[in-house]
Amino acid sequence: MSQEPGNKGPLGVAMIGYAFMGKAHSNAWRNVASYFDVPAFEQKILVGRDAAAVSEAAAKYGWNETATDWRSVLGRDDIHIVDICAPGWMHAEIAIAALEAGKHVLLEKPLANTLAEAEAITAAGQAARTRGVQSMVGFNYRRVPALGLAKELIAEGRLGTVRQVRAAYLQDWLADESAPMTWRLTKDTAGSGALGDIASHAIDQVLFLLDDQVTEVSGRLQTFVRRRPGAQGLEDVTVDDAAWATLTLASGVVASVEASRVATGRKNSLQLEVYGDKGAIMFDLENLNELRFLDATAPAREQGFRRILVSEPEHPYLDAWWPQGHIIGWEHTFTHEVRDFLLAIDGGTEPSPSFEDGLEVQRILNAVEESAAAKSSTIQLTPAARPAATTTEGA
Repeated sequence: MSQEPGNKGPLGVAMIGYAFMGKAHSNAWRNVASYFDVPAFEQKILVGRDAAAVSEAAAKYGWNETATDWRSVLGRDDIHIVDICAPGWMHAEIAIAALEAGKHVLLEKPLANTLAEAEAITAAGQAARTRGVQSMVGFNYRRVPALGLAKELIAEGRLGTVRQVRAAYLQDWLADESAPMTWRLTKDTAGSGALGDIASHAIDQVLFLLDDQVTEVSGRLQTFVRRRPGAQGLEDVTVDDAAWATLTLASGVVASVEASRVATGRKNSLQLEVYGDKGAIMFDLENLNELRFLDATAPAREQGFRRILVSEPEHPYLDAWWPQGHIIGWEHTFTHEVRDFLLAIDGGTEPSPSFEDGLEVQRILNAVEESAAAKSSTIQLTPAARPAATTTEGA
C-alpha cells in the first residue's frame, strides 16, 4: 500500500531502469536528503532486465536490492514510490500498474509514446489521486533555478505583455551519419525522435514559463539520415532527426519551437527567449546558472541585456547549496525534482508537473506530427480543463 500523508515512517523507493536516466535519478535519490529537509526514505530496489548489469548498477548507485521483474516489486508492502526511468514504450503498462497497486509514481518524460497511452496514464493518475496516491512527470528543466527565476520575472510583469517566444533544443549526437542505431531511432520503441525526446522539454518550458495553453499548432519533421549501422547491417531510421513547430497560445502569444539531434556543434543547448513589450529574457542550458534580462523601461542609453548569475540564496532552490557565486550543475535539477516530489507526498499535495501537464505536451506533440504529415496544415487544439493544484516548487 502507499504511504499515507503525514506518516513519518520511511518511504520505500523502487526504480525501474538504470541507464542514462536511471543514473541521473539515482544520483538525486542518493543526495537529496543531504541538502534538503525531506521525509525519510530508503533506496530499496533497482529493477532491470539484465541481472548482472542491474546488480553492478545498484552497487554503484546506492540501491539495497535488485530485481529483474518490475511486476514483483509492485506487490511489496515496503515499496511506496516507483520511479520509472524505462524507455517510453514501457511507460503506460508500468505506470498504470504501479498506480493501481497504490504506489506514488514519478515518470520520466515524455509521458508516453502515443496520445492514447498518455490519456490512459493520466486517467489512472486521476483515479489514484482520489485515494491519496500522487504522480508526477519528470520535466526536470522546470527545476533549473535560472528558469524558476525567469518564471517569477514573467509572473511579476517585468516583461510586460509577452508577445513571442523562441524555444530551441539542439544536440549533435546524430550529426555523424555513421552514428549507430539505438532504440531511440525506432518508432516502435521511441515513439518519435527529436520531437518527443527534446522538443517535449522545449514545449513544456513554453507552457511552464507563461502558464498558458496552446490552441493552434503547425509543424514539420525531417529525417536527414534514413539508414544507420546496426546489428543487422544498415537499418532504417523510423523517427525524425529534427522538428519545427509554430504554436499559438490562448493569450495570443506565438512561440516557435525547434529541436534537432543533428545540429553540429550543439551538445545540449536548450535556448529560451521570451519577448514582452517591457522587457525580455534569454537562457541557454549550456550556461544554466545564467539568465539574461533586459528592462525595456529603462532609458534607451542604459538598455541592454544584463547577466544575472543565478546563485543567490534568494533564487529558487539555491539556499540549500553553496555560497553565492558557486554554481551548480545539470544533475541538480533531478535532486530538486525528487525533493519536490517527496514534499508533495509528505504533505498530501499534488506535485507539479502533473500527468495532466504531461498529457498537454503529448497533445501538442501529436498535433505537430499530424501537421507534418498533412504538410503545412494547422491543427486546432481545444484547451483542456486545468484542475487547481497545490505545488511545492522552488521554495
